[in-house]
Amino acid sequence: MRKPELAAAIAERADLSKDKASQVLNVILDEITHTVAKGNDVSLIGFGSFTVRQRAARTGKNPQTGKPLTIPASKTVAFKPGKSLKDAVTK
Repeated sequence: MRKPELAAAIAERADLSKDKASQVLNVILDEITHTVAKGNDVSLIGFGSFTVRQRAARTGKNPQTGKPLTIPASKTVAFKPGKSLKDAVTK
C-alpha cells in the first residue's frame, strides 16, 4: 500500500474527503519525522515505536577495488513493532 491508497482508506473509514484524509496523513507523518529528527522516540501503543539509534564507525570494503575503507558513525531510525501489530501479522 502506498501513501495515496492509505489516504483513501483513511477517508473511507473516517468519513472524510480524500483531500482532508491526505492532509491528516501528511501532518501525522510530518510530526513523526520532526520528533524523531530531534532525537525523541515516538510510541504508538499497539502499533510500534520509532527510535533513533547510533551506528558506530566501522571498517568496510570498497566493492569495486576490495580495499578497506572507514564508514563514519551515523544515526538511523529503527522501528519496533508493537504487540498488536505482531499478532496481526502472525495470524
